Amino acid sequence: MSTIEVTSPFDGKVVGTVKFSTFEEVEAAIDLAHQTFLDTANWLPKYKRVEILENVMKIMSSQVEELTILCASEGGKPYIDSKVEIQRAINGIKIAIEHLGAYEGKEIAMGHTASSANRMAYTFKEPIGVVAAISAFNHPFNLAVHQVIPAIAVGCPVIIRPATQTPMSAVRLIEILEEAGLPKGWAQAVVCDRKGGELLATSTKTNFLTFIGSGPVGWYLNSKVSPGTRVALEHGGVAPVIVEADADIEDMIPALAKGGFYHAGQVCVSVQRVYVQETICDEVASKLTAAAKKLIVGDQLDPKTEVGPLINHDEVNRVEEWVNDAIAKGATILTGGKRIGDSCFEPTVILNAPDDAIVSQKEVFGPVVCIYSYKTLDEAISRANSLDVSFQAAVFTKNIDTALKTVKRLNATAVMVNDHTAFRVDWMPFGGARVSGLGMGGIPHSMEEMSNEKMMVIKSPVL
Repeated sequence: MSTIEVTSPFDGKVVGTVKFSTFEEVEAAIDLAHQTFLDTANWLPKYKRVEILENVMKIMSSQVEELTILCASEGGKPYIDSKVEIQRAINGIKIAIEHLGAYEGKEIAMGHTASSANRMAYTFKEPIGVVAAISAFNHPFNLAVHQVIPAIAVGCPVIIRPATQTPMSAVRLIEILEEAGLPKGWAQAVVCDRKGGELLATSTKTNFLTFIGSGPVGWYLNSKVSPGTRVALEHGGVAPVIVEADADIEDMIPALAKGGFYHAGQVCVSVQRVYVQETICDEVASKLTAAAKKLIVGDQLDPKTEVGPLINHDEVNRVEEWVNDAIAKGATILTGGKRIGDSCFEPTVILNAPDDAIVSQKEVFGPVVCIYSYKTLDEAISRANSLDVSFQAAVFTKNIDTALKTVKRLNATAVMVNDHTAFRVDWMPFGGARVSGLGMGGIPHSMEEMSNEKMMVIKSPVL
């Protein structure tokens, strides 16, 4: 059996090993999931699925510390934030259970035309089929919950292919599901190469693809899926924030710092482009710089750490190159701008990077926040909308008219008013548009997407 070693992003120490699946083993996993779905006589009834998910919650709740260390060790997210991730994952399962109570069809009106007389019609939900889940590294446990648990909740067999840098969390989730009573075939994890991942996504036996990761890979797979396969893609944004002159600066700075530097900026909706009205730009820049300087960077397993490592050394090199590009083009570094060893990068605040700098155009996915001054709100909105991404955005203002105008005009799937762009709760719709993604996630929304609606029409004799 082939295995791969999983190493800590901070110091490269081996933190575990997982089985590495061959192409043939991925194929066998797809076949097993497909046969499981076709065996309708042994589909799990809703009450049984609820029982299993409740058991999963109990097991995870008894292992919060162990799961936190597992998640932090492989992903590099600081211990304090990894614990929150595990708690969110447990609550996510609760959300799935609760949504099953609202997971229902409806009556379709009949009888208002002669041709529909003496008929009754009702819709109900059925599982869509085999779900293929391809996941990202940055929230290894909670992303697995968001992709796997909705599938199990609605009765779909699911196969997850986690990121090879962070596979242990997803593998552990599948183990916990089996410990909780889920029969074999309903949930599987395959750690494999890209060829195996592409097979999983494009197989004719795959009915739904949920992909979280880079845009180029996601859109490529979307172009290759089999006819009829439903697809949900979650990619990145270059999150814009607009700060008007009447914003509450003292309340805003902690939010911007958290939204920009949480998980070293490795979040698809991380604060990146902050457009500040020119009359308060110096004050906002100074205070955000001071907040960034206070952040503790280092080993993710140290409870004091606030900003951990990037996922690998190549990412540190890339962020360093992008920051240097901004400097070469005339940007001012207010704090940071340098690597800390091989694995970490200083929390960095950049002032007025030019529009052609890479940090102004692409998702940094590192601990870098860019501040830009503007004169008018229309100018800020235009600059915020200048890229082809569309995910979460934010505006800070005390003026309701300004807030509503900005919400309406920003190219975004969600706009936070007086909060940072990385705000999320697991029951809300979450996803990007344009190049940022396709469809909406969030556990209830994923459950609906992983379902088909079937209608029954009953013709009765004339009474």
